[in-house]
Amino acid sequence: MRTALLAAGAAFLLALVLPSFISGYGIRILNLALISAIAVIGLNFAFGYAGLITLAQAGFVGCGAYLTAILSTTLGLSPWLSIPAAVVGTGFIAVVIGLPILRLKGHYLALATLGFNVSFVIVATNWKSVMGGTDGISGIPALDLPGWPIANDHRYYYVLWTALAVATWCAWRIRNSHIGLAMIAVRDDEIATGAASVGVTRIKVQAFALSALYAGLAGALFAHMTNFVAPDDFALGHSIIYLAMLIIGGEGSILGAIAGAVIVTFMPELMRDLGSAYMIVFGCLMLLILVFLPKGLLSLTGVVGRRLRATGR
Repeated sequence: MRTALLAAGAAFLLALVLPSFISGYGIRILNLALISAIAVIGLNFAFGYAGLITLAQAGFVGCGAYLTAILSTTLGLSPWLSIPAAVVGTGFIAVVIGLPILRLKGHYLALATLGFNVSFVIVATNWKSVMGGTDGISGIPALDLPGWPIANDHRYYYVLWTALAVATWCAWRIRNSHIGLAMIAVRDDEIATGAASVGVTRIKVQAFALSALYAGLAGALFAHMTNFVAPDDFALGHSIIYLAMLIIGGEGSILGAIAGAVIVTFMPELMRDLGSAYMIVFGCLMLLILVFLPKGLLSLTGVVGRRLRATGR
């Protein structure tokens, strides 16, 4: 516990000074990594804890982004009100579609969630009067505080870091609650969990809704950072990337979700010189992790810790 607190304190201090050492473009990429981390922590509820193979996360991120965009532009609502409304609205959408499709299992569920993501992009592309069509929605107001506008990336970084910290704390509390334990029980043995008079479908819907709530928050924060949203920002490929982030970092781990989001977000920038060959490197990395580190990169810390303890003896 003491080690964890020290690590959290060190991370907090690093977060305070990090923007001072990063350029304008670098801080934008870091902001995108923090937004992705929030979405991937949410995906961890469904995929990592409850074992639901879902390819709808980008669609839910899009729901949050478009809801706050419409509320803050068309209706003129303050972003501080439109963001929570967008998060709640995204969770409601997840419950509505989750009740019927979460009775499916395995690849059937994956195809159903894939269909939702594709349908969302189609609706956003064609419903021009409300969602702007391929032109998207522009002029989304930036967040601000009285006397302290948050219009630049360096200031927005602290908003995102605070949101990620709160989201991480809430995820940790849920993980250690009876809801989190029930999700893991459903993942490990659905039949035995159902036989113990636990509502399996209810637990799945809760995991799916929590995943969507986090995605909605990520989407709303993304919309107010970029001041523009378009259908291509939430295509199916982004859902696959979110899933890859979780697998690379370590499914079932909150810290793994954050680490995977940061690593995958920065990889294209670090491998820019490789050009299109970057995708080959990324694919090989995924294969290596799946074969040699099925629990993700975060499992390396456990291996190193065990070897250090063995050396100490």
